[in-house]
Amino acid sequence: MENKNNIPGKTTAVIAYLTIIGAIIAMSMNMEPKHSFARFHTRQAFGLHLMFHGFALFSSVWFNQYALYGLYLCYIVLWVYGFLGALSDKKQEVPIVGPYFQKWFTFIQ
Repeated sequence: MENKNNIPGKTTAVIAYLTIIGAIIAMSMNMEPKHSFARFHTRQAFGLHLMFHGFALFSSVWFNQYALYGLYLCYIVLWVYGFLGALSDKKQEVPIVGPYFQKWFTFIQ
């Protein structure tokens, strides 16, 4: 049986998208050896999870049902986009916020 997981760090990149805890686990998994593919997707996933939790906390204070629908829809669409990119071995940034995540989370090595 042929191994199709030919990109180093692909497993770490996929784990990063599972939850915010998965992103933290992926950070520790990528400590040694360091893979640029895993680093890229860990930054994207960590940013998505952090953005979602931040906006959810903000929305819980000023409850608006339609804002929560928009938040979940935006999060799910961006999450699926990033997750499919990790599965298909592509370094594609999530739309709009992806380049910012790469700049802001440079501490993720």
